Amino acid sequence: MNKRIHYAAAIFLTILLGLSSRKFSSALPGFLAENAGDVFWAMMVYFIFRFLLVKKKISFCLWASLLFSFGIEFSQLYQTDWANNLRSTVIGGLVFGRGFLIADLFRYTAGIVMAGLIDRYMLLKE
Repeated sequence: MNKRIHYAAAIFLTILLGLSSRKFSSALPGFLAENAGDVFWAMMVYFIFRFLLVKKKISFCLWASLLFSFGIEFSQLYQTDWANNLRSTVIGGLVFGRGFLIADLFRYTAGIVMAGLIDRYMLLKE
């Protein structure tokens, strides 16, 4: 149970950082303002997988997070009224995004790898 508490804290902190990176983007250097939100989103996805699958290996959660994140990004190529209406809401936009960008795939990969490293070297001290 102790591991789940660490992952829950990591999820909460990552959400806080991600939303802050969007809210205060004008105060950040251009590169961070443009990329941080997507990196934090992917980190959150990884920590959610770890929270739910705490007994699985880090590598399993890395791959699951990548597949999930890439799946969400590729789903943005699907343009129908109901999907776009969902994406136009605040929560729908945060979860499902608004438009397909190849750059997001690199941002997600960076975020998931960073989260895996944080997990390996900071959270998973056994």
